[in-house]
Amino acid sequence: MSLTMYQASIPAFVRMLGNLSAILDKAAAHAEAKKIAPAIFINARLAPDMFPLSRQVQIATDIVKGCAARLAGIEVPSYEDNEATFEELQARVAKTIAFLQSIRAEQIDGSEERDITVKFGSREFNFLGQAYLVDFVIPNFHFHLTSTYAILRHNGVDIGKMDYIGSF
Repeated sequence: MSLTMYQASIPAFVRMLGNLSAILDKAAAHAEAKKIAPAIFINARLAPDMFPLSRQVQIATDIVKGCAARLAGIEVPSYEDNEATFEELQARVAKTIAFLQSIRAEQIDGSEERDITVKFGSREFNFLGQAYLVDFVIPNFHFHLTSTYAILRHNGVDIGKMDYIGSF
């Protein structure tokens, strides 16, 4: 049996966003226990030229909601990108999970050869569906999830590999 486009995307995205939510919960609890202003974590970055944690979460959710919508041939939901608290980031993650769960397998399966165009400012990228998912979305999604994890770990939040990959 072959792995379908749906199986390779939506369940994995939902699972990893659940892990992200748990990591954000641990970060919020850590901030409260150590009496650290949550904004310290929300605005933290590993290097001066990288995006802060809040933007890492925004991009991770944007990548997967955009992927699901484009593969399904529906409009990509738009979010404001104004989250400044753990609660707001959690709401964004939950909203993204709910959107992903609204997508049915039959909307995505068969999208391997669908033409996908993604615009970033003045740049435009063209893919076929499978290459878009496997070569662009999955690596980008994990990059921003990993960056979020690394920012929090670097700032003392007690998380480890199992928090990132979750339980089985």
